[in-house]
Amino acid sequence: MNDAVGLRNHGRALEESFFERENQKLLAKLREQGERDRKRATLREALRIDDEDVLDHLVALDVSPETIVAFSLVPLVEVAWADGEIQPKERDAILKAAVERGVGHDSPTAHLLSNWLAMRPDPQLLETWMAYIEELKPSLSEASRKEMKKSVMGRARAIAEAAGGFLGVGSISAAEKKMLDELEWAFE
Repeated sequence: MNDAVGLRNHGRALEESFFERENQKLLAKLREQGERDRKRATLREALRIDDEDVLDHLVALDVSPETIVAFSLVPLVEVAWADGEIQPKERDAILKAAVERGVGHDSPTAHLLSNWLAMRPDPQLLETWMAYIEELKPSLSEASRKEMKKSVMGRARAIAEAAGGFLGVGSISAAEKKMLDELEWAFE
C-alpha cells in the first residue's frame, strides 16, 4: 500500500510539474500576444492605418512604434522646410500630428522634433528615410505599400497646404510640390 501512495504522490507531482510548465507556456504566449497587440495599436495610431495585414506585417518585421513615429514625421518636416522656412501654420500642424501619434510633450521624440522645427535637419535625415522605405518595400504587399503611401502622403500634403496662400491659390509652393513628388517616388 505504501508503494501505491508513493506512486500516487509522484504521479501528482509529475502532473503538477507538467501543468506548471504548460501554464508558463500559455502565460508566455499571452504576454507575447499582449505585446503584439500593443505594438499593433501603437503602429495603427502612428500611421493612421487600420489595415490589419499591414499592421501585422510591420509587427512581424519587428518595426518598433518609435521607428514608425519618426518615419511618419520626417516627411512632414521635410515638406515644411522645402521652401526654406517653416510657416507657423505648418509648425502647428506638425506638432498636432506628433501629439496625435502619441508623442508626449516632454518625450525625447518631442525634443528631437522641436530641434527639426527650429533648424532644418541635415539632408542625411531624408536620405535615411528614403533608404528605410527602400528596405521596407520588398517586404510589403502591393496593397500594404499603397496604404502606407496613401497615409504618409496625405499627411505630408496636408502640411504643404497648411500655410495656405491667397484665397487658397498657390497653397503648395513649387519647392513643396517637388518634395511631395520626391517622397511619393520613394514608394514606387
